[in-house]
Parts: sequence; C-alpha cells; structure tokens
Amino acid sequence: MPQRYVIGNWKMTGSKASAQQLAAALQRLIEQNPLQTRIAVCPPFPYLSSVATVLADSAIALGAQDVSVYSEGAYTGQVAASMLQDCGCRYVIVGHSERRTLCKESDEDVAQKAKMALAAGLIPIICVGESLAEREAEVTEQVISRQLQAVINTLEVAALTQIMLAYEPIWAIGTGLAATKEQAQAVHQHIRQQFVSIDKNIGANISILYGGSVKPANVLSLFSQPDIDGGLIGGAALDAHAFWQICQAAESM
Repeated sequence: MPQRYVIGNWKMTGSKASAQQLAAALQRLIEQNPLQTRIAVCPPFPYLSSVATVLADSAIALGAQDVSVYSEGAYTGQVAASMLQDCGCRYVIVGHSERRTLCKESDEDVAQKAKMALAAGLIPIICVGESLAEREAEVTEQVISRQLQAVINTLEVAALTQIMLAYEPIWAIGTGLAATKEQAQAVHQHIRQQFVSIDKNIGANISILYGGSVKPANVLSLFSQPDIDGGLIGGAALDAHAFWQICQAAESM
C-alpha cells in the first residue's frame, strides 16, 4: 500500500524570517498532533539551511524545488543534488510544470534530474501534467505517458521503487481551478497502471500525489480517491493552518 505524503512547495516567496516562522508554526502543530502521513516542505534555495535548523529533529522533512542535471562543475547558478543532501534535504521536486514551461525543461532533462537525485540519496518527486489545450484535445493520457516513459527509460527498474510522482495539471497550477475528483482519479489510475505494467509490486506501492489548487475546501474529495496518495501543495502550503488541515485530511483517509 502506498505511503501517504503531503509536500509543501513554497515557490519563490517570502523572506528568511517568514520561512523560519512558517516552519516553526508547522512544527508546533505536528508536535501537538503526530501523524503517520509523511510531511515535507520545499522552501527556496537560499532558505534551506535556515529552515533545516528550525526543523532539526522534527517529523517534517526538508525538500528542494529543483536540482541540476550535473553533479558538479562550471555550471554557474545551478545546484547539485549532493549540495541539497548536504543542506539536509530528503526530497527534491523535479519537472514541476513551471520549470517545464518557463525554463523549457524536456522530459529527458526531468528524467536526468531524477537520476541525479537518486544518486545523491534524495527522493525525487517527479511532476507530470498536461496543458489546458492538451486536455481539451483529449490527449492527456498520451502526454502523461510520454513524460513518464522518459523516466522509465532513464532509471533502472529497481530505482522506480524509490521515486514519487505528482500529477499536476498545468491548467490548475496557481489558477484557483482544481481537477474534479473524477478527472484527478482517472489520471492517477492511468499513471499507476503504467507502472503496474512494468512491475505489479512497484505499481501497487508507488506514491502518486495530486497538485493543483488543493485547499481545505476540496482536499477530502480529492484525497478520498483510491489512487491519490496525498498532495503536492502550493498556495495553501504558505498558510500553516490550511496546510495542517490538508495534512489531517491525508491522515484520515
């Protein structure tokens, strides 16, 4: 049975002080009400060490928002997986729709980033998703399959047991729109079946998160779906109480 997760993506927001305050508020809530659901937060690169200090010995893990395809070298402005691990990271988001769209990352780039993360002992959260035009053209499953196939082609089968996936429809990121529970479940089921076709055990146990305007008002309907194992949370992750409500929803499933 897949492990349940709630991952907070703090995007490029806030200050060092606000990041520390948010981390401290979340830590207090978790300490008062321990959960089996695994929780992590992904602050901007400059705040990783500060947040790591706040969350030391906490049940909340640390993640990063991106990683380089290179292990080291003359790649100014990039951050290697080993550096993230050295900062205390356990997770790293790869292939977020904003990276794919704004930074023109290819499916192969995303797969290579996942490989570098695994080599450094990090768990990659691999994001996939379709645009509004692709959904309207009814090619969602083809797009998702293509994105996943690049990962499958790059990683050894054994490595697939160490990754996480996140379905985030591009049209629902930061728009206030969320996929209906039926839409989200259909894609999550498609994703799981793609891994079941490789190895039944991997497919049954891989954690697949939903990301896209998840909030306390819609979280129960989304998380109640059989193939949704938690959430990759954007805007609501910047509000400690809202994020905590989402964590509680994941725990209740």
